[in-house]
Amino acid sequence: MNTIQVLDKEFGPSITAAEILTQVRRVASEINRDYQGESPLFLVVLNGAFIFAADLMREISLPSEVSFVKLASYEGTSTTGTVREVIGLNTDITGRPVIIVEDIVESGITMAHMIDTLKKQNPKSIDICTLLLKPQKMEVKLDIRYVAMEIPNDFILGYGLDYNGLGRGLKDIYTLKG
Repeated sequence: MNTIQVLDKEFGPSITAAEILTQVRRVASEINRDYQGESPLFLVVLNGAFIFAADLMREISLPSEVSFVKLASYEGTSTTGTVREVIGLNTDITGRPVIIVEDIVESGITMAHMIDTLKKQNPKSIDICTLLLKPQKMEVKLDIRYVAMEIPNDFILGYGLDYNGLGRGLKDIYTLKG
């Protein structure tokens, strides 16, 4: 892993693809164990979580479905503090276990908004599965059942995460330098 340039920013190596996959497999194993005998709906938050979700789903042995929702709260390298629902859920979740698949949880505002929205549809349960968690940045209390990795409060990209739309396809995760 080398330092890379994306637009006007320089990023240094942070988490390798091999490290990511090890943690994705661990989380998938926990979900397979905890949801044995059930058929959860994995609700993937686009755009960032699509790569994590693809790798996670390849490790899930449960009968399950996948659906997608797109929420936006970022501009450039900082959150806007407001959540705009772009594409809503079009699957009936009444009485079903739902696992929200997210790329990164920082303030928790997006997840809190999403959980409030989903609860109105009477699911059996709602759990959060995130690739990355920034515990120092949390502003709301959330019960996050599945966390692949905790990271410091740095801006990162790669493995689905972007900077102004670029860098999502990088296999490794990089941290903004300086």
